[in-house]
Amino acid sequence: MSHDNRAYLAKRQLKRGSAGAILLAGLGVSYVISGNFAGWNFGIAEAGWAGFAIAAVLMAVMYLTLVLSLAEMSAAIPAAGGGYSFARQAMGPTGGFFTGLAVLIEYALAPAAIVIFIGAAVEALIGVNGPWVYAAFYAVFIGIHLAGVGEALKTMMIISGLAVFAIVATGVALVMHFDVSNLFDVPVSEAAGASALLPLGWYGVWAALPFAMWLFLAVEGVPLAAEEAKDPGRDVPRGIIGAMLFLLFTALLVVVLVPGAGGAAAMGGSEVPLVDALNATGQGGLATLVNVLGLAGLVASFFSIIYGYSRLVFALSRAGYLPTSLSLTTERKVPARALIVPGVFGFLASLSGEGDLMLAMAVVGATVSYALMAFSHILLRVRQPELLRPYRTPGGVVTSSIALVLSLVALTGVYAFDPRAFFFTLGLFVIGAVYYFGYSRKRLVLKSADEEFAMLAKAEAELAATA
Repeated sequence: MSHDNRAYLAKRQLKRGSAGAILLAGLGVSYVISGNFAGWNFGIAEAGWAGFAIAAVLMAVMYLTLVLSLAEMSAAIPAAGGGYSFARQAMGPTGGFFTGLAVLIEYALAPAAIVIFIGAAVEALIGVNGPWVYAAFYAVFIGIHLAGVGEALKTMMIISGLAVFAIVATGVALVMHFDVSNLFDVPVSEAAGASALLPLGWYGVWAALPFAMWLFLAVEGVPLAAEEAKDPGRDVPRGIIGAMLFLLFTALLVVVLVPGAGGAAAMGGSEVPLVDALNATGQGGLATLVNVLGLAGLVASFFSIIYGYSRLVFALSRAGYLPTSLSLTTERKVPARALIVPGVFGFLASLSGEGDLMLAMAVVGATVSYALMAFSHILLRVRQPELLRPYRTPGGVVTSSIALVLSLVALTGVYAFDPRAFFFTLGLFVIGAVYYFGYSRKRLVLKSADEEFAMLAKAEAELAATA
């Protein structure tokens, strides 16, 4: 490695060995946990309970098959870019860029939406809301990340633990009030194919897919921590699969018990379904506690997705897709600019106040990235069978093919629910394409995935030897 390359990468090093499998699983749960408190339930209003349950099962299968595919690729290609790195290895620089762009759209817009919901929760608790609340949350939690990855991940575990306690406590409290008839109290509409089981017909199931995704959205971000894992080949697969299995459990709790106790029709329009279900069953004290801890769930997802976007921006910048100054790291080996600059853009986006629109746009970015990552798994199995794979996906390309098909179906579901979000996100992809083909493609620092990984490995060994 030349002195220039070594000097370049020496300024762009993350802290190795900061996270084991448990912390990584906690990160995966943190990404998602806010979606268990609210948002998913609006799918009941689109499809009725049974229709939403069908959508939820389909999305659970999509995420499980995707996670199993990502577990293999993250063990074989342990880079901070996560899905971008996998796609670059499989499809080259252009495929890597568009996968990275899709993930960036998801991870940049989701915190902006979540901070709007945090503002609403703060207003309900203490009567304060608005831009100053958004700015304060961005500043505080970016500041914690700047202190170091170990400190950030441990903080996330504590916050997520409070949110998980609230969900489990709600499930325990509601189980004695469960009544199957409550699941089917949504009036039958005049939609084509409507019935008592599917009161809004099959179109409602289609439109409910984006809401079902909120139960698992962003769990795919665990591989973004690969360069900071203690043993990436072992810890990242265990972390992401462990997180997914736990999220399947929490999803089952809320999807069945909350409408089963509070009534599907009422929960379908609720801003705080767990709280309203507890109040409906006469448990006001616990409802107040869950309302407070629901804020912890929002904060956990907000905090962890900030971590995710910073590692993605760091990786894209280090390779030259984004300005290289964004990948500079501090003495604590924290990518400060990759934390702050997207945070400023997210804060500006939050000033729109349109949290629902931004979440729908984030789902479009997510589903595009899922399709590209699943396709990358298939290509890597076909084209690079010799690649060292410490973990192998059960079912191989059949598993990733299921994830690919369902992700494309989920993408069309966003259009069925909100065409505006679909076309706005398409506009962001067009802007990204113009930037890439007109500018950054000619300025890549690392020309190929193999070159990138070889250079990183050599730099790490040389820097360790001189430490």
